[in-house]
Amino acid sequence: MDFAPIDINSVLVVDDDADVCKRLSRLLTEVAGDALVVSHAGSIAEAKRHLNDAVFSLALVDVSLPDGSGIELIQSIGTDWPELATVVVSAFAEEKMIVSALQSGAIGYLLKERDDLELVLSLRSLMRGGAPIDPLIARHILGMLVTPPVQDLPREHTEVDATDVQLSQRELEILQMVSRGLSNRDISEVLGLSKLTVEAHNKHIYRKLSVKSRTQAVFEARAMGLVP
Repeated sequence: MDFAPIDINSVLVVDDDADVCKRLSRLLTEVAGDALVVSHAGSIAEAKRHLNDAVFSLALVDVSLPDGSGIELIQSIGTDWPELATVVVSAFAEEKMIVSALQSGAIGYLLKERDDLELVLSLRSLMRGGAPIDPLIARHILGMLVTPPVQDLPREHTEVDATDVQLSQRELEILQMVSRGLSNRDISEVLGLSKLTVEAHNKHIYRKLSVKSRTQAVFEARAMGLVP
């Protein structure tokens, strides 16, 4: 899934806490306006019924649900409703859970404890093509990705990593730009390519790295030493 701007017009909030659902509905309306349609589901089963009956542009998913983990739902969405963007909104910030959510296809991870303004700013970033990650979560991720500089790694290790995924020079160049936060439009302007060409390269990168989003691609590429 690429990080294209999301037209927030129909949102599914998956959380079994009624007060949380009301709060998120209020914040979403502040972000997207009164025309926004928000549906609520208190379980994975109820969420799937909603997903089968309607089309949503965004799903906000808690990781702790009565009938299972929200990460299981995110995985199902990636398989059965791949065009639907999912963002975790949780009270939990455990490292394993964060990684699992992002690897399963979530494009953001927010914490319920943040105040209304912080959550509103994060949700608004989705409309600009952003991938909202709570600062605390971002620190967790950066901590996991701290590795020695590429030049300090054994030459054999770096070469094997790059060869294993078989990225072309152009794909590696685009991946490095993605890791710096450039959008597809920015990359197309820098490289003098069409936006469609950049998107095609991104799809090839995702396939070769066995990932579904830019967040996952950067995560995997940094873990393999392909980008700083």
